[in-house]
Amino acid sequence: MKAVIFDMFETLITHYESPLYFGEHMAADLGLPEQKFREIWDAADDDRTLGKTTLEEVVRSIMDANGLHDDELFAKVVEKRKAAKEDCFRHVNKDIVPMLEAIRSRGIKTGLITNCFSEEAPLIKDSELFKYFDVALLSFEQGLQKPDRRIFEKCVKELGVDPRECIYVGDGGSHELEAASEIGMKPLQALWYLKKGSRQKLAEKEGFEHIYNPMDVVKIAEEAK
Repeated sequence: MKAVIFDMFETLITHYESPLYFGEHMAADLGLPEQKFREIWDAADDDRTLGKTTLEEVVRSIMDANGLHDDELFAKVVEKRKAAKEDCFRHVNKDIVPMLEAIRSRGIKTGLITNCFSEEAPLIKDSELFKYFDVALLSFEQGLQKPDRRIFEKCVKELGVDPRECIYVGDGGSHELEAASEIGMKPLQALWYLKKGSRQKLAEKEGFEHIYNPMDVVKIAEEAK
């Protein structure tokens, strides 16, 4: 095993230790029914992930479509969304950095593959975690998103390793574990941020190895080295 590749959200950081500001909250601040807001917001999800449009452009489109011409309201919604995302990076599990340091100290390469939006990409690159990756592929910059196998293949190529020499660690969203497995990686489902009974979509997936402590990644990588 020569490399460990990570997902970002709900793997290295979580939304659920911070004040939430998702579509329903944005709709409420705009004074719109959630369904009306989501007609445009949800339809733009892939374009936001692939770098074809930005948070600001989509919020403006929603407001224009609903006859809302209020620059102060626009700024309020955009800034609250960015602030909520930024806060996620203040609540990193205490074992994440030690885990990344331990992996790298053993001569194992590290990679990042994350689906992200315009408001998330700069936060990822400015975070304390970013320096720990030999290769980091952000969907917003790459024009590729999980589970497209091309973004996995690009990552292993840039790391200079074979997929069969890689562990992939993720919460299981976006069919990432299945995609990693299909190209030959060893997938591990990260569940240390799992809060049962919450509104998280995160759940234990059958057919995959579950890990509940970040330092378990080090142990598994070391045993497979």
